[in-house]
Amino acid sequence: MTKRITVFVLLMFFAFHPASHAIDLGGIAKHLDTLKSVVGATAKATRPISDEEEYYLGRAVAARILGNYPLSNDKDLMKYVNLIGKAVSLSSDKPFTYGGYHFAVLETDEINAFACPGGIIFVTEGMVDTATNEEELAAVLAHEIAHINKRDGIAAIKSSRWTEALAVIGTEAVRQYSSSDVARLVTIFEGSIDDVFKTLVVNGYSRSQEFAADESALQYLARSGYNPESLDAFLKRLAGRGRPSGGGITATHPETADRIDNITGKLPSVSIDPQSIQARTARFMEVREQTR
Repeated sequence: MTKRITVFVLLMFFAFHPASHAIDLGGIAKHLDTLKSVVGATAKATRPISDEEEYYLGRAVAARILGNYPLSNDKDLMKYVNLIGKAVSLSSDKPFTYGGYHFAVLETDEINAFACPGGIIFVTEGMVDTATNEEELAAVLAHEIAHINKRDGIAAIKSSRWTEALAVIGTEAVRQYSSSDVARLVTIFEGSIDDVFKTLVVNGYSRSQEFAADESALQYLARSGYNPESLDAFLKRLAGRGRPSGGGITATHPETADRIDNITGKLPSVSIDPQSIQARTARFMEVREQTR
């Protein structure tokens, strides 16, 4: 049963293609058709991961994360985080993904957040508690949404894995996939999950990726009506905490002071209604009181 499920996931993850005609040296037209097929196969061998493939990979990465962190049972907090996250995502550079954006809260005091490829975003209870208002929580989610927009999780996959996968599935020949082919695809798929998981949880993204995500987050906040200055305020609070001995966002991100310096002078000029901020802050405090 497990093997059938794995094969099904692989079939959904990888894009298969129909067979082409064999070369007929006696017919120029058929020969040209074959050349056209070869060109298509070559292009396919270097193609990027599709949105659908990204979605299934992201679901597998999310499952791996949930194996390390329990999901919060607080339905009200979950709805609240989804409300904010989806409002910000609609103002991002990629408002819609293949499977849509989904936000969830992890039951841990660790201050962290994770963006799985395709649109699944986790934020910890510790991260929610660190924010002082809805603006700051929106800033955290905007940063993670930016990672999805930029496909930073997909970039974590070793290029050799994707090349090997396409070498297996990219053939135009009609054939049944052998047990060795399936075994290779399973290994590649699991290895890809490991690549993304280790980047999200252990190693973190590069400085340039984190800086770019912060800069995009400022724009998303401004477009969705949130105060972009909230990102700066949140980062300054993190900087005051210092680096913890364990895991968490400061362990997998560049020095917080460097992130603050990077966005200095880049805050969009927007006019935010003070009453709107007050209303959102009141809503934030009400939700936090209910979750304690």
